[in-house]
Amino acid sequence: MTNELLLMDGYGIYVWSAFIFTLLSFLSLYVIVKIQHTKEKKKFIAKFGTLNLEKASFAKSQSAIKEILSNSSYI
Repeated sequence: MTNELLLMDGYGIYVWSAFIFTLLSFLSLYVIVKIQHTKEKKKFIAKFGTLNLEKASFAKSQSAIKEILSNSSYI
């Protein structure tokens, strides 16, 4: 039974190699994205970690302006 599942009438080598390739691709993509996210998070904390009230309001106004421009029908 197990041998039949692994061999799959001669197609097992192709099926299992494709499965392993896909699994390794997803795993490597996850690791790469996780590393990039950690780097960007550290950059963000370094830049905006200690915001005073003036800097916080300026950053908030910038994101609001970007949101308004992205929702505009003129662009």
